[in-house]
Amino acid sequence: MLSEFKITRLHSDFIFKSFDCGDNDLNDFLLNDAINHFNQLLCTTFLIEKDEDVIGFFSLLNDTISIEDISFKNKFLRILPNNKRSYKYFPAVKLGRLGISLTYQNNGLGTEIMNFIKILFTTNNRTGCRYITVDAYQKSVKFYKKNGFDFLTDKDEKGETRLMYFDLIKIVNSINFMASQEKEHIHTKINNIR
Repeated sequence: MLSEFKITRLHSDFIFKSFDCGDNDLNDFLLNDAINHFNQLLCTTFLIEKDEDVIGFFSLLNDTISIEDISFKNKFLRILPNNKRSYKYFPAVKLGRLGISLTYQNNGLGTEIMNFIKILFTTNNRTGCRYITVDAYQKSVKFYKKNGFDFLTDKDEKGETRLMYFDLIKIVNSINFMASQEKEHIHTKINNIR
């Protein structure tokens, strides 16, 4: 579905017609704050467009995960190589905002955007980035869990938002596994040629 739309980086001259995702905070950010955040180098917002309409958006900004802030250190560190477990900080990108127009909600577009972001940061990545983080509204936690995110802490369990993360190494390992399977499949075909 995402391939049906155009993804563009918001720029200072962009003029919005309208946008409504049903969340006043997200609408206000996109329509009134996103360009200012872009101009101040605070985040970059990407627009999902169809024809001339914005049907969704997401904002990305740099982040870091501090080992001191993690409640589930053993689970978090277990998947790292031993020589990296002494790091105090880990590079991340934060999904600052994600909104889908009311017309396009509940049809998988949010998950496709999440997959796009995951691939964006594992393919031709320009900086080291191991994790995607998000301060998920309680009402969105289920969506992020469905998309492979885990909680970083239990301190915010009763809060308005939950700090969650996705380990991008899962994507890298999956791509490497698929490549090795394809290579094995090709070798099998070659060996079966008579």
